[in-house]
Amino acid sequence: MSNRAIATPTKTREILKKYGFSFKKSLGQNFLVDVNILKNIIEHAGIDKKAGAIEIGPGIGALTEQLAIHAKDVVAFEIDQRLLPILDDTLGEYGNVSIINEDILKADVQQVIEEKFQPGQPVHVVANLPYYITTPILMKLLMARLPISSLTVMIQKEVADRMAASPNSKSYGSLSIAVQYYTEARVVMNVPKTVFQPQPNVDSAVLHLQMRKEPPVQVEDEDFFFDVTKATFGQRRKTLMNNLARHFKGTYEKEELRERLDDIGIDPKRRGESLSMEEFARLANRLYSK
Repeated sequence: MSNRAIATPTKTREILKKYGFSFKKSLGQNFLVDVNILKNIIEHAGIDKKAGAIEIGPGIGALTEQLAIHAKDVVAFEIDQRLLPILDDTLGEYGNVSIINEDILKADVQQVIEEKFQPGQPVHVVANLPYYITTPILMKLLMARLPISSLTVMIQKEVADRMAASPNSKSYGSLSIAVQYYTEARVVMNVPKTVFQPQPNVDSAVLHLQMRKEPPVQVEDEDFFFDVTKATFGQRRKTLMNNLARHFKGTYEKEELRERLDDIGIDPKRRGESLSMEEFARLANRLYSK
């Protein structure tokens, strides 16, 4: 391959034509064709020559190439077998890249980190994620408590806004709480659909998630905490009381729920979107000990 970056419209077309590659809608394949955006993503991810990088869905290697230039080691998970010979070709000159032909949702990422990176090496996830499985991928990586420093991902703008949202905003919900329990989340850049081939129907954004050493709140039981959070957003327009009564039907009478909300000083007429994470933790802990 010549020295021109992969992430240009012409070069991308050339590679796709050479291999007769057709996009699979079911895999959410949209390839980036703007090198400056890729370099910005890498800068936001804090990648340097000591870092290890994990990529998910490298496609034809546009972001992988930039990671290979800026990081020490790169591991990319690619589910689509048709892309393996293309990646062999486009990334052939980079000796610091390993491609793993596996579904990230089924992969043992912990084991891969242990095999491919040095002990104590900072590891960052950097990826242009397929929109249709963004949330399952991120939640798997966060809940596995992997030894990673951060995740910087290009995802659908609406989902990025939800993950980074604060209380009392339209985007705030149980997903905001789940993501922010594990990370400090912020949207670092918006990305127009024009820089993709083929162009997606939605706008994108880059979300930076800095892993927390400790969750910001103490909860008796994590699964129960997330369950309660989800329940309070069950029907957004309904009050906390109504959503909880519906969810805990058969476990708690309304009167008991009211008493417990009273105990922790939370008005039952409030809506889920007005509660801070700290208040959700108090609520879940109070309901956990029956």
